[in-house]
Amino acid sequence: MPDLGEKTEAPTPRRLAEAREKGQVARSADLSAAVGLLVGLLLLNWQSPALLRGFGELIQEAFAFEHAPTAPAQVLDETWRMMLRHGTALLLPFVLVLTVAAIAVNFVQVGFLFTAFPLVPSLDKISPLKGLARLFSKRTLLRLALSLTKVAVITVVAYLTIRARLAELLSLSALPFPQAVGHAGRLVFALGLRLSVVLVVLALLDYGLQRYQLWQDLRMTREELREELKRMEGDPLMRQRRLHVARQLAAHRMSQAVPKADVVVTNPTHLAVALKYDHERMPSPKVVAKGAGYVAQRIRDIANEHGVPIVERKPLAQALYKACEVGDYVPPQLYKAVAEVLAFVFELAGKGYRRRAATA
Repeated sequence: MPDLGEKTEAPTPRRLAEAREKGQVARSADLSAAVGLLVGLLLLNWQSPALLRGFGELIQEAFAFEHAPTAPAQVLDETWRMMLRHGTALLLPFVLVLTVAAIAVNFVQVGFLFTAFPLVPSLDKISPLKGLARLFSKRTLLRLALSLTKVAVITVVAYLTIRARLAELLSLSALPFPQAVGHAGRLVFALGLRLSVVLVVLALLDYGLQRYQLWQDLRMTREELREELKRMEGDPLMRQRRLHVARQLAAHRMSQAVPKADVVVTNPTHLAVALKYDHERMPSPKVVAKGAGYVAQRIRDIANEHGVPIVERKPLAQALYKACEVGDYVPPQLYKAVAEVLAFVFELAGKGYRRRAATA
């Protein structure tokens, strides 16, 4: 049998929402960095010809300013402004794409969340004892092991990639400079692409670990779960009290509505529906009270006390009970049946009868 103080219960939606409001969410910073590296490499490989051409033109323009017939200070200022303007135009698309990628990765992990709770000062954050406990905790050791695993995996991937192309690397010295630069660039891209993919996979594992640890931290003991349910649903005594008050109010409304009804349609004992109709104010007859079992018996008793006619119509009572709530008007498909009952009741009233019960 589990200990009552052991966290064996899954966190409730309320506990998860409160943790999110406090900034306790699963998020891997490594995932954002790895995706940024991968996107940056792919974008650089795609746009490298345009970048090389753009920077080449930028260098040519910078040297052209050197031969301008102006003062050296003015030449330096104009050269700086030109390089800043053109360099920004070349790099701005990369910055925008990487920013969008970082925002998208964080949104996928966390969603839209803005909270200042982590900025609130806390003694736990500056307590030396708490710091030592976190430093030598199981979680810290696990993250250390994960970091060492990342280093090992990256080292192995880099070693295998370089060893597979070692002959190509050694042959670069025999190639002309432009070709050697092109080959070296392709080798660096291949290595960087493999490493970035590995980093993305490791970051996804880290994110899964973060979610698991957060779920474990938010698990609840049975006592905490009971207290949480009390907060969510209210104390049982208060809930019973509210139910009792609601029943009293419903009984009071029924005791006021049934005496004003024109007829009570019954099943004959299980169901009772009280109807009222004023052709000058109502578009159709209105259900002023209804009930089953004890409530139906109470409606009949009130009707008998105040001389309201009671008509036994089993199919009509069942149809009215299912189709209408208190305060609803009778639906069109029941107009004919209700009209027959009301005509019978109004005929009795026209003859001067005030029956406590009637059978149509």
